[in-house]
This record gives sequence, structure tokens and C-alpha cells, in this order.
Amino acid sequence: MEIGTAAANAYMKAAQSAVKVEGGADELSGISGQPFGQFLDAAISKTTGAASQAENAITSAAMGNADLVDVVTAVAAAEATLETVVAVRDQVIKAYQEVMRMPI
Repeated sequence: MEIGTAAANAYMKAAQSAVKVEGGADELSGISGQPFGQFLDAAISKTTGAASQAENAITSAAMGNADLVDVVTAVAAAEATLETVVAVRDQVIKAYQEVMRMPI
């Protein structure tokens, strides 16, 4: 049951950072905003955008128009974004597997 709790906590933290919480409450019932599918679409868009920025920085550096520090920063940001999305995905899969194991 520990996996389900970890997944719920990971989802809660991600959801709270993406949407406003009404009345400052930290309860799931207080979260309003976009559906989960739209939340995932936004996360994937951010990941794609970060990867695109990193590619542009690498191309600029290869052409001599960008500093190496800018390239490293863009690549690190893209990597952190991708790792976050992968971690959330893993927790969602674990939570789904836990739900599927529950007796009816």
C-alpha cells in the first residue's frame, strides 16, 4: 500500500504546482482547474519545449553564436524536466498497478 500512497503524494504535489488551490487548503477536494489529461498534455509540451531549446542552444554553439554555459544550462533544464515527467509517469503506473491488484 506504500506505493499507492507515494503515487498519490506525487500526483498531489504536481497538481498543486500546476493549479491554484482554493482557500489555501491542501486537500485534493480543494484543487480546481484543468482535467488530468490536459495536465499531462501541458507537462509533455513543457518537456518538448525544453528539449527544443536545448537543441537550439547546441546548434547556436556549434555555429559559434552561443556560450558553452548557455548550452549546459539548456541541456540541464531539459534533462531535469524529462526526469520529472518520467518520475510522475512511473508513479502513475505504480498507482494503476496497485489499483488493479485491489480486490473487488
